[in-house]
Amino acid sequence: MFGRKKEEDNRFYIKMEENIPLLGKITILVDSKTGVNYIQSWVGSGSGITPLLDEDGKVIVDR
Repeated sequence: MFGRKKEEDNRFYIKMEENIPLLGKITILVDSKTGVNYIQSWVGSGSGITPLLDEDGKVIVDR
């Protein structure tokens, strides 16, 4: 319960990170339990996160 978590205990991992000059940063996170991909954006002092969708509007899931 307390103490340091092992890295393999982390629920989310970073699949991809991209810095966009003068704008911010885009990160693709994956939930290691469900496989669902999320896109996170950092622009200025704000940020947002949402499930990543494919061309048919379905959530991208890594198996």
